[in-house]
Amino acid sequence: MVADALRDAIATGRYRAGERLPGEHDLAARYEVSRGTVRAALADLADDEYISTHGGVGSVVTFDGATLDPRGGWARSIAASGTEVTTRILRIERLDSPDLQAELDAATPVFVAVDRIRAVTGERPVSLERSILPHVGRLASAIIEGLVDDSLTATIAEAGLIPSSAEQWIDVVPLDTNDARLLERADGTPFLRSRRVSRTAEGVFVERVDSLLDPDRFRLHMRFGTAP
Repeated sequence: MVADALRDAIATGRYRAGERLPGEHDLAARYEVSRGTVRAALADLADDEYISTHGGVGSVVTFDGATLDPRGGWARSIAASGTEVTTRILRIERLDSPDLQAELDAATPVFVAVDRIRAVTGERPVSLERSILPHVGRLASAIIEGLVDDSLTATIAEAGLIPSSAEQWIDVVPLDTNDARLLERADGTPFLRSRRVSRTAEGVFVERVDSLLDPDRFRLHMRFGTAP
């Protein structure tokens, strides 16, 4: 949670490239955790290339772009680059599916379906996202009340669900007629397709989201092994 909070602060510009983060003691007091927990969080950020830690200097922000962090969502990742993004909700509705329950190892066959389309202001849409979520708490009431602050991430948090782990698959597909119309592209236009399934630390299902992403706006960066 400490790593996610600091990652968000860096990605949204509260700490900018070249700026030094508060010291371990200050961070431990702010988040009410031990200094060991803070050091582990800083190590995670260093592994993700958000910061660089130097003895006698502290942790310095090295993030200077809009690295995609799926935990924070595509919109926030694009917005971190200074690009203005608008989101349009296509549907929020109840979905009953025993097949999905079995596939996702969910507690019940009742879900909430949320479809969203995002566009850079003044341009064509850049992503289409279809989320399946558990029908619990604030997520269930979103069918009537809408999302918290128009944010699915905030609504998931309000429902008491904290994603801790995820699996993700990415490939390239041609847009079918319906998706091409929504994304204002020609039929068959190649788009990145991402599927991510996230769960809590206890393994409870949180979200399955299928995203179609404009390859001119998104790319995949993978690292293997341990840096020297």
